[in-house]
Amino acid sequence: MSALFATEGGWQQFTLKGGEWLILGLSGASAVLALLVGWYLMIKVLQEDEGTDKMKEIAVAIQVGAWAYLKRQFRTIGMILVPVGAVVFLTSVAIDKPGGESALTFVQSGLYRTIAFVLGCVASGLTGYIGMTLATRGNVRTAAAAKRGSMKQALQVAFRTGGVAACSQSVSVCSAQQLSSPCFKTHRQQC
Repeated sequence: MSALFATEGGWQQFTLKGGEWLILGLSGASAVLALLVGWYLMIKVLQEDEGTDKMKEIAVAIQVGAWAYLKRQFRTIGMILVPVGAVVFLTSVAIDKPGGESALTFVQSGLYRTIAFVLGCVASGLTGYIGMTLATRGNVRTAAAAKRGSMKQALQVAFRTGGVAACSQSVSVCSAQQLSSPCFKTHRQQC
């Protein structure tokens, strides 16, 4: 019964065909496009007026608090990451081809799974960092635009700020797909 809970998918022979490579290419293009749009939106947000000196002072205090929160969160997650990464590695199994030939040893399987897990954690943390950093900087700029009486400008800054977080998440997901799919194909060809 324990094998049922710790088992992996096993060996699967597959070949990426034209349409699948197209989807993989579109995913990569989406990541590049999201990176460019996110960069553009970030530049536009940071070009906005920060408001009065008092607003800037409050914004700095918010940024310091947000950074303290992120540092504490990353430290806690770092302490959790190591034991969970060990569990991910230790619950791996060797994967055999249908003929009995080894496709992945226990160590290879565990290493690939653990690397994928850690890269996912890093991508998630980077997305959170980008989102929090720009949110705290966009906050004061949104307030400054609203104080000037321009609801349109305030909403534009707010939506651009949120757009950067969305773009960074898209880059994270598309990049993970781009990095993992060719690795599986390369490994399959070696077997």
